Amino acid sequence: MNKKIIYIVLSCVGVSLSLFSQPMSAPLFNPVEVNDEDRLENMMGKTIVVFTPHPDDETFAMGGSLALLAKNDNNIHVVIYTNDNKGSLDLTMTRERLARIRRAEEERSCEILGIDIENIHWLGYEDGDLEYADPQVLRGKIARLLKMIRPDVVFTADPGVKWNQWHKTDHRMAANITQDAFIAAEWHLYYPQHLLDEELQPFHVKDVYYYYSQEPNYEVDITTFFDLKMKASAAHVSQFEPSTSKYTSEMPKETFDQIRFGFSQRNAGGEGKLVERFRKRG
Repeated sequence: MNKKIIYIVLSCVGVSLSLFSQPMSAPLFNPVEVNDEDRLENMMGKTIVVFTPHPDDETFAMGGSLALLAKNDNNIHVVIYTNDNKGSLDLTMTRERLARIRRAEEERSCEILGIDIENIHWLGYEDGDLEYADPQVLRGKIARLLKMIRPDVVFTADPGVKWNQWHKTDHRMAANITQDAFIAAEWHLYYPQHLLDEELQPFHVKDVYYYYSQEPNYEVDITTFFDLKMKASAAHVSQFEPSTSKYTSEMPKETFDQIRFGFSQRNAGGEGKLVERFRKRG
């Protein structure tokens, strides 16, 4: 989780909690009207693809929604851009070991949420280096996956202009490339080899939900699934203290309690509900 951790002082408990800086609790902005039958909460038997810069972003941003969608028998694929092999302060840690740790943590997290391990797609780019990959090649990989999986719904980080104010490189590149790949997947002449060599038909991405949005217009009630989100988030042990400074596979109860408190604040909705918010593309 390259440069992902910030310290938020929780005055009520008098400790520091390592959490992420993405503004996941931004207020609803011009809420979009969606028919009951088309709401995510009522979606069943659909194919869903989630694009994530690192193994953990999708869990932190929308773990409750993923647990809900998995419970409703949707087929969920997770595409992970990087191996997240640099986000450690432990001087005895190596990139190779951290990549293995992060992979195991992601698999455990997906298992908790109800996502098949076989549906995790690792692109394998180095943490912090995604922006230095060949963008045309990278866009082609994403367009090809879209043509292969042919999802009913896509989730990805919001590539909106305001994100340029804060996005780290991996997030910025993943958000923009995924967005660009929507067009490349639809128009076959961007990558004609997909059709000529593999008989992959063009694909139009219809429904898109952006997480990490500063202007969310859609809200999902995850109150019932909040505990699962917490368990899945806690599976990413290496991303929280004390494991960030000195790796241990065990998470202290105090750390888990702090994480739970932090998420409960960030996912707070009205009337005591816990929510996750997205910007639904019109």
